[in-house]
Amino acid sequence: MAIRFAVTLVALVLAMSVNFADASPAPGTHDLVFSDWAGPQINVRVQVPKGLDAHTPIVFVMHGASRDMPRYFDDWSKQADIHGFIAVVPEFTAADFRGSARYNLGHVFDPDTRERRDETEWTFSAIEPLFDHVVEWADGQQQTYMLFGHSAGSQFVHRFLYYVPNARVSKTILANAGWYTMPDFGVDFPYGLSESGVDDDVLVGYFGRDVTVLLGDADIDTSDEDLRRTPEAELQGPHRLARGQTFFRVAKAKAKALGVDFNWRIRIVPGAEHSNAQMTPAAAELLMTAD
Repeated sequence: MAIRFAVTLVALVLAMSVNFADASPAPGTHDLVFSDWAGPQINVRVQVPKGLDAHTPIVFVMHGASRDMPRYFDDWSKQADIHGFIAVVPEFTAADFRGSARYNLGHVFDPDTRERRDETEWTFSAIEPLFDHVVEWADGQQQTYMLFGHSAGSQFVHRFLYYVPNARVSKTILANAGWYTMPDFGVDFPYGLSESGVDDDVLVGYFGRDVTVLLGDADIDTSDEDLRRTPEAELQGPHRLARGQTFFRVAKAKAKALGVDFNWRIRIVPGAEHSNAQMTPAAAELLMTAD
């Protein structure tokens, strides 16, 4: 009887060990479907590094206007394996998130009536619950995540932090956005914050965040057909490099005017054009480097 009990106990312990191990995803690429929010279903590709534990850092990657999630994933999955973080790349398809209003601008305002939508309708509102979903899926205990966006993804990210000021983001990198919502209440939204619903309190918190404006010094093509050329955008500069520098300069001046801490930095990637692949190694290094 004692032997039979001991064998049964060992078998139970082994079964529990197997179940615990199965709770964490294996290293490699995984495709998830996220639907735990009010908007359309989102396909998400995730790279899990070797040595995963409950505190492995999580990095969200926001793709550009071409909605080419697989290419962004390929660039970032390599860095996830090198640096040991979980790369999370959601796909905001053109069919479900049409145009810049639904993606880059977060679907906050109706473009025809200018009325502010309910927060549950914002595209921005997908990110926080998606983080919770990934933590649960990975059997993790992470309390924060890092956020990277390139091109239109950078537009999404810098506006996301205006409208989700309590987001659990520990570090942010804004790479090569084509144009910006400047922290300037004298300019109408979406080029500035007049009529945006954002106030000084939001800016104080934003300026205190760990934000890097990351720019390629060769991202200077003024004839790029995807570069916005409205008069308001042209006032920010002739190309993406200049516009990013303007955004940083305006933000720094606004923080000084408010008399608050400014924890942002600007970094230039030598030789980088308008290319996520050329920006990714520098971005990953910055995210994984302790302050």
